[in-house]
Amino acid sequence: MNWLRLVPLLLLGIANVLIAGAVLTRDFKKFNNVAFATLALSIASWVFGIAGFLFTRDEHAALLWAQLYYAAPLFIALSGVFFALSFPYSEKNNNVIRYPLLGGFAAMFLPLIFHRSFLMRGLVYHSWGKEVLLNYMGYSLYVLYILVFFVAILLLMYIRAKRLGGLYALQANLFFQGLSITAVFGLLFNLILPFFGNYRLIGLGPLFTSISVSVIGYSIVRHRMFDIRLVIARSLGYVMSLVVLASIYGFIVFGIAQFIFGVHLKVITQMFLAGASGIAALSFNKLKTNFDKLTNRLFYRDAYDAQDLFDNLNQVLVSTLDLDKLLHKTSDLLAGNLKAQFCLIGLKEIIGRPQRIIGTEKRNISFDDIMAARKLTINYHQSVIATDLLEPRYEKLKTLLLRNDISVLVRLSPHVNKNEEGLGYIAFGPKRSGNPYSNQDYRVLDTVANELIIAIQNALHFEEIQNFNKTLQQKVVEATNQLRRTNEKLKALDETKDDFISMASHQLRTPLTSVKGYVSLVLDGDAGSIKKEQRQLLNQAFASSQRMVYLISDLLNVSRLKTGKFIIEPAPVNLADMIGEEIDQLHEMASVKNITLSYTKPRSFPELMFDETKLRQVVMNFADNAIHYTPSGGKVSVELEDKGPTVELRVKDDGIGVPKAEQHHLFTKFYRAGNARKTRPDGTGLGLFMAKKVIIAQGGSLVFESQEGKGSTFGFTFSKSKLAVPTSTPDKF
Repeated sequence: MNWLRLVPLLLLGIANVLIAGAVLTRDFKKFNNVAFATLALSIASWVFGIAGFLFTRDEHAALLWAQLYYAAPLFIALSGVFFALSFPYSEKNNNVIRYPLLGGFAAMFLPLIFHRSFLMRGLVYHSWGKEVLLNYMGYSLYVLYILVFFVAILLLMYIRAKRLGGLYALQANLFFQGLSITAVFGLLFNLILPFFGNYRLIGLGPLFTSISVSVIGYSIVRHRMFDIRLVIARSLGYVMSLVVLASIYGFIVFGIAQFIFGVHLKVITQMFLAGASGIAALSFNKLKTNFDKLTNRLFYRDAYDAQDLFDNLNQVLVSTLDLDKLLHKTSDLLAGNLKAQFCLIGLKEIIGRPQRIIGTEKRNISFDDIMAARKLTINYHQSVIATDLLEPRYEKLKTLLLRNDISVLVRLSPHVNKNEEGLGYIAFGPKRSGNPYSNQDYRVLDTVANELIIAIQNALHFEEIQNFNKTLQQKVVEATNQLRRTNEKLKALDETKDDFISMASHQLRTPLTSVKGYVSLVLDGDAGSIKKEQRQLLNQAFASSQRMVYLISDLLNVSRLKTGKFIIEPAPVNLADMIGEEIDQLHEMASVKNITLSYTKPRSFPELMFDETKLRQVVMNFADNAIHYTPSGGKVSVELEDKGPTVELRVKDDGIGVPKAEQHHLFTKFYRAGNARKTRPDGTGLGLFMAKKVIIAQGGSLVFESQEGKGSTFGFTFSKSKLAVPTSTPDKF
């Protein structure tokens, strides 16, 4: 048996296992990473299966290795399709695609594992080796399955290479080329030729996987495929260290032991070996460090500590509120850590401030390019824009960025998912080393953008405060003087208005009282008998004059409130009798409007201390409003109750009610609800205002409930203890 033929197969299998491990170590949560790792492990299993089949002597073991050799391509085909479908965005395939693929895989895999005769009828030995006797019916289906899946993989990767832009297109193109060569020779030597009985060349097919391994390795190192260069570099450093240690120290130690001390190891030999081992152990760390530096220079020369960058950035952001200084320090820090040729931070114009661009160097970027980039990036819903990774639909933006030598553009927008421009941008030139930016760089810049947005907003607010303070004092003085002059004018006008209302009310009150008195005499028959129609008209005139008296009283009371002359003059009052007298005056008006007016008078009611005149106005106002704002055919009920510690009046109607949105304005001066103005245009809005003032001034509480279109309840509640009539005390002799 030629063991030298086994070594390449084992090395290829191990290489695929290492690549799978590196990809999973980088990010095992990404679907396309898992799919690619499965593909690499499946290729390794295929290679090991062929190696085991070729070099085992036991017939049973050979058939088991053959099962692995035929089962592994099923996994290669399935994982390859999944990887091609998910490349490069790691999006999981939907069930419409996934389930048919899994179904086809199961249809081949399960019979092969549980019924070996599905593909293999046994073994036959030749002078050149051994051969599997195939079941051509099952093998035909197997060949068809493999061919369809591999064509699908290559077609998908070809489409990806044509449609994607930047590094993704290069990665897809290299993967397509490497897999194409491997697939052609693998299918030829290990699928098609065995179908025609030629088993002699099956050991050649796996050797061509070295092409795909080389291409993938090149793509990893040169084009950041899966971004695992750091893992490869560190692994290579350790491997090189171990190889050098094994070669040099092993050669020296065992050479000296064999040629100087002979076969039999003596004490001195053991001491020598122990000393050599100690030297090797002490030298290992230093040697490994040197190889780490070498691999860093070769593979990862742009390395930096992200945590140190964040710590230094936080110090910059909290060290100053001067926006220009903050942007200068930030751009220097970012350019230094990311090894960028330049870093520019641009803020868009805002009210009172022009557009500004601050950075490590001055760049001649045209105004047209800046405005075009601002328009094109609004619909790009990511904070970091990598020029090389832009998809074809962003070709205009890519061309614009390349024209200005910008490799990465970072959006300073707190809402990148919305079509909003944000505060501005950070622009990075190419790396000084010539290497592309890594995924770590993109993640760091995304975090930097979020922190910088807050710092810029704070600095802008500070600038606004500084600019505002410069003119604030002058504006305050001017505004204060203007308000003082305006207030003096308003006071003068208000005093003039109050004087006019007071004078007009006094002048109107005397003749109106006379009119009311004479109408009352006529109604009482002092001027002779009157007809029914005349009485009806006189009653209306008397009610109108009474309303005018109350209106004038309200105006006088408003004037007294302004001048501080509004005084409550309490006296013993039988509230039940007083309310009855006021309601009696309204029966005629209610009858004319076809409204049922009722008053439930208590049989007995205590005398309490009220300002009778002012309280009569309140009762009349509540009842008069209820009648006026209740449609024809409605009902108005007046209820007075002695509830023990309190007395309560409620005037209920089923009228138009008060809209809920306007109820909180109802008891303010001169305010009337919208539906009330339409129903009764001649109202003043003073009645309820004065009613509230009178009730509160006498220690009572207002009662109010209303629902638009269903009626209202107005009234008051008083505590009897506060209004009790004082008892006279006998004189002491």
